[in-house]
Amino acid sequence: MNVIIILAIVALAVMVLVSLVRGLVAFIQMTEEDLKTPGVGRSHQMQNKMMFARVKYQAMAIVAVAVLMLVNR
Repeated sequence: MNVIIILAIVALAVMVLVSLVRGLVAFIQMTEEDLKTPGVGRSHQMQNKMMFARVKYQAMAIVAVAVLMLVNR
């Protein structure tokens, strides 16, 4: 049981890292035109999408750590 939970935590940590990097890449690729256009640009949408994905995976990892702690009690 512990091995499964630990593997889930590692997988979630990797997913957090991937979403963080994808969000940073979207930020780096943002142009001045993206800033001047009215509304939400494509780059901003990708940054927001990756931010919410990162927060979701972090929350899932925290829950998995809490479950691991409860199982090992």
